[in-house]
Amino acid sequence: MPAMHSYDADAAAMARGLADLCLDRLAMDAPLDHTLTPAQLAEVAGATVTPGGLGAAEASRLWEDVLAPACLSVDHPRYLAFIPGAPSKAAAAFDMLVGASSIYGGSWLEGSGAIYAENQALRWIADLAGLPDGAGGVFVAGGTNGNLSALVAARATALHRRGGVRPARWSVVLTYETHSSVKHALESVMDVDIVEIRGDERGRLTGDAIRDWLATAGEEERDGVFAVVATAGTTNLGVVDDLDGIGQVAAEQGWWFHVDGAYGGAGLAAPSVRHLYAGIERADSFIVDPHKWLFAPFDCCALLYRDPVLARAAHTQKASYLDVLTDEVEWNPSDYAIHLTRRPRGLPLWYSLAVHGTDAYREAVERTLTVTRAGRELIEESEHLRLLVEPDLSVLIFERVGWRDGDYAAWSQRLLADGEAFVTPTKHRGRICTRFAIVNPRTTVEDLRLVVDSMV
Repeated sequence: MPAMHSYDADAAAMARGLADLCLDRLAMDAPLDHTLTPAQLAEVAGATVTPGGLGAAEASRLWEDVLAPACLSVDHPRYLAFIPGAPSKAAAAFDMLVGASSIYGGSWLEGSGAIYAENQALRWIADLAGLPDGAGGVFVAGGTNGNLSALVAARATALHRRGGVRPARWSVVLTYETHSSVKHALESVMDVDIVEIRGDERGRLTGDAIRDWLATAGEEERDGVFAVVATAGTTNLGVVDDLDGIGQVAAEQGWWFHVDGAYGGAGLAAPSVRHLYAGIERADSFIVDPHKWLFAPFDCCALLYRDPVLARAAHTQKASYLDVLTDEVEWNPSDYAIHLTRRPRGLPLWYSLAVHGTDAYREAVERTLTVTRAGRELIEESEHLRLLVEPDLSVLIFERVGWRDGDYAAWSQRLLADGEAFVTPTKHRGRICTRFAIVNPRTTVEDLRLVVDSMV
C-alpha cells in the first residue's frame, strides 16, 4: 500500500501533531496576524511542493510558523471589516471530524445520516423564516452559489409556466444595494438583464418603488421579469428591504420572490429585530450564510425553497450512471443547487445547534445587537465622528469628520500593522467612510471604543 494512504507510525505522529495544532487554535485568543506580499512569502516559504516532499514535520512547521500567520484571523473580536465570521468551538471542532470522515454529501444513498442532520438544521432556519412545512433545500458553498441556484430555479419555473415561450429578454428586479454577486450571476453567468430600482433614503428596495416602475415600464420590459431579489441585511449598510411590500408585488405579478439574507438572515433568530423581516414568509427562496452570523466555519450557505419540487426540476442532472440516485424518492442535496459533488458542509452548524440548543443562538445574536446599539451611542457621542445610516442590524457605517481617502487608508493600514484591528474604508453615496460589521459575540464595546479612539 502506498505510504501516503497507510496509517503507520509516521502517519500517527503527523495526525497527533495536527490534532495538537487544532486544539491549540481552538483554545487560543488568536492574534489578528498580517498579510504578506507574494514576494515576501516566496522569500520566507520558498518552494513548498517538491518531487520528494518536505515531510510532515517541515510542512507543519511551514504552516504554523510562516503561512498561518500570513492569514488574518477572521474570528478576532476586532476583525470588523467586510462580514467577519466567528464559529462556535463546537462547530469548529466538528468540522475537523467532517474533514477526517470522507463523507459524500450529495446523495441520500451515500450520506443519509449526514443529510438527515443537515436537514434538521435547515428546518430550524425555515421555521425562523416562517416557511411552510414542505420547505427544504441544501447547504452550498456560499451566498454566490445560493443566489445563483435560486435564480436558475426561478427562471426554469417561469419558463415552464409560460409553456416554454421565452420573452425577448429575461430580467430580474433589484436595487443598487443588492449584493454584487447577484448582479454578476445575472449578467455574466445567466445572461439576464437587471432592472435596478432606486432605493429609499436608507437604500431599501420597497414595494411602492417597484409599483412606480411598473406604472411607467413598457409591455416588453414587464413581460421579461421573472423574479425580484430583496435583501435581508445589505452588506454595506446592514438594512432590511421592505420584504412584505416586495412580496405583495411579486405575488400580484406572478414573479418569483427571492430573499438574499446571506449576512442579515441570521437576525431572524433575534426577537428584538424579528419585526424587520415581516413578509419573508412569502419568499419562494431564501439564503443565509451560517459562516457569517450563525457561528459556523467557512464555507456554509443555507439555501431554502418554499417548494423544493420546483428546484429539483431545475437542478437534477441526468446521466445513466446517476439513475440509481435520481430514481430515489429520498432527499438528494445535489438536486437542489448548481453542484453535484459536495461535502456535508452543514454538519458543523447542526452539531453546534445540537450541542448548545437554539436558545443559545438567540442569545448570541442578541448579544451582538446589544453591542451594536452601544457602538451607535459611542459614535453619536464622539465629536469627530458622524453616523451615516441608522442601523437595522449589526452594521454601523460612519465617517471621520474632515478625513479624505488617504486618511482612511493610512489609518486602516496602521491599525492592522499594529495588530489592533481590521477595519477598512468603504463608501456611502459616493462619500468615503468606514464601517463596523459586528457578528462576533466576543466583540465588546471596549473593542469598538479602542477603534473609535484611534481616529481622534
